[in-house]
Amino acid sequence: MRILFIGDIFGTPGMRALDNLVGRLKKELRADFVIANGENASGGFGINAQLARQIFAAGVDVITTGNHVWDRREFIGEIASLSRVLRPHNLPASAPGSGVCVVKVGGRKVAVINLMGRIFMTPFDCPFRTADEVLDALGAEKPDAIIVDFHCEATSEKQAMGHYLDGRVSAVIGTHTHVPTADARVLAAGTGYISDVGMTGVQDSVIGGDPQYAIRRFVRGVPGHFIPAKGRASLCGVLLEVDDGGKCTLIRRIEETETK
Repeated sequence: MRILFIGDIFGTPGMRALDNLVGRLKKELRADFVIANGENASGGFGINAQLARQIFAAGVDVITTGNHVWDRREFIGEIASLSRVLRPHNLPASAPGSGVCVVKVGGRKVAVINLMGRIFMTPFDCPFRTADEVLDALGAEKPDAIIVDFHCEATSEKQAMGHYLDGRVSAVIGTHTHVPTADARVLAAGTGYISDVGMTGVQDSVIGGDPQYAIRRFVRGVPGHFIPAKGRASLCGVLLEVDDGGKCTLIRRIEETETK
């Protein structure tokens, strides 16, 4: 099975790149299944049902999120009707929605798990224990592939999760920091891993935003109005190959830039 995981979709440029590039990439890469992190789709902060439908229409099968999942307040009431849009599963159990879904792909099943780290993030439930609970519950489902989006700030926490789940899931994909890392590899027991897959948006930016906005914040110490960067956008992701035993046999970085 070939799975394409797309990094954080950032604002209008990221949505445009997704729409322009995913169809071609799915064909060229022969991807059977596509996952994308969509928590920054709305101007860099949040997502709603309308944007989720646009992401699905572009060719994505499951949308993951992270700490910005509730930035668009209307989404709190919308997520329950969108079974393939996930919020971090280690949020309180009373939060709407879920962080786990199992999707049929032909005669096979893909489980997607969305977790959020705690270092430099809001400290919700332990993502490691939550992962154990989810995997125990999935036992009866017998998914053919299990993909974890670990939305996390600290590289150490991401790497620890990769090794913690090595051999138990097909891949642990880091999201949140928007800068792709050079450590894509298959771990010892067959789990694909990357610390951060990068973002889908304007790369000539500061994590998707206008550089001048970020410079003002750092130089003057005064917050200002956030403005997404303008220009050509790139789609960052990874291609995973998963064998019949659920092990990752290949993880390869993908980066495609709009031609216009």
